[in-house]
Amino acid sequence: MTNPNCCGGPEHVTRRALLKGTILGAGGLAVGNWGALFNSETIAQEAARRGKRCILLWMAGGASHLDTFDMKPGRPSAGLFRPIKTNVDGIQICEYLPRIARQADKLAIVRSLSTSDPDHVGGTYMMHTGYRKEAATTHPEIGAMVAKYLGNPDADLPSFIQVGWIGSTSSPAAGGGFLGPLYHPFRMGMEGGMPPDTTPYLQGDADLRRNELLKALDEDFIREHHAQAIKAYREADEKSRRLLKAKAAFDISRDWEKHKDLYGNSAFGKNCLMARKLVEAGVPFVEVQQNDYDWHANNFEGHKTLLPVLDHGWAGLLQDLHQRGLLQDTLVVWMGEFGRTPAINQRAGRDHYTKAWTVVLSGGGVKGGVVYGATDEDGRNVTDKQISQTDLFATIYTALGINPRAKHTLGIRPIWATPEDARVIRDLLV
Repeated sequence: MTNPNCCGGPEHVTRRALLKGTILGAGGLAVGNWGALFNSETIAQEAARRGKRCILLWMAGGASHLDTFDMKPGRPSAGLFRPIKTNVDGIQICEYLPRIARQADKLAIVRSLSTSDPDHVGGTYMMHTGYRKEAATTHPEIGAMVAKYLGNPDADLPSFIQVGWIGSTSSPAAGGGFLGPLYHPFRMGMEGGMPPDTTPYLQGDADLRRNELLKALDEDFIREHHAQAIKAYREADEKSRRLLKAKAAFDISRDWEKHKDLYGNSAFGKNCLMARKLVEAGVPFVEVQQNDYDWHANNFEGHKTLLPVLDHGWAGLLQDLHQRGLLQDTLVVWMGEFGRTPAINQRAGRDHYTKAWTVVLSGGGVKGGVVYGATDEDGRNVTDKQISQTDLFATIYTALGINPRAKHTLGIRPIWATPEDARVIRDLLV
């Protein structure tokens, strides 16, 4: 579904341009940019030993908190949807999320997030890195940070995977940032599956001889010119070849018939199943994108179409993770780049809103069955326990066992995993 009422459709990206910008290396062989060296800190080692994982459900365009998890029945901002009871006394959510309502005991609903960038590009950057966008610095996305600290450098599978990425203004683009290309995501299309350019031009011995020749030339060049970029490419190329041996992990065709009722027969449902399979296989970070939440007109019609698909896929994911004993070590994050305005405009739409909105966490060391923070009677302002995106990221990293004050150096400039004023919301953690 494409939303004709958003503030800008997805930018046109050709297959060649998309792949070149994400996974293609020299010679035409797909290069997975992922994984990296373990940090030596004890906290990261313990998290990796326990198999801490994270799945981000990204609501591209900015879902309406007022029509999902912070409803205001009877108020002018309420809109057309009704709240329903959940399996936790006192917590109500939207009527179009009935399956999630039955799993509210697994959710930490944060209704007091307040951020500062109402632009899609800036908001997406902020809600993937924890930082405001800067002219001279590209910060790493959360997936890159998880790949750095919790990834296994010896794994055949990538450590940072994005599924359903379409290259719109609401799609993340920072990748590995200043951490470098080894931490860029492996990007997959709308319904998962391997990208088309993941088969070598040659097969068998011919491909092996070609690669050995290229490797020898690269190593000579690296020694002579101290070319770190070529070294990074060579490492990524070798990882891409290992990935080709593990392609079966991306094939859900055999699993889908028995899981489609659980996840819902949709592209989003398939991608949620893909995410479960990948984290079960040891991938520490998977992002699943659901698109078209930017409803400046016909907001209720748009959300009525999207929310049942979200409800089925998300609830199926939580149930599947729980039944397999994976949820306790898998943090599932639901969020977009901002919320929507309490005011309903003349086109029955809601516009961008950052002063007060909602994110939802579950599993992975986070308390379930809780609501944190509150907004006023119309959802305009935070009235209790306001948090920023920096606080949210510090809390997420802590839940995953990553030090939110981990220090990195860009040139001579120190940069921390989260900004200096970030605080961990301990009330959300088990």
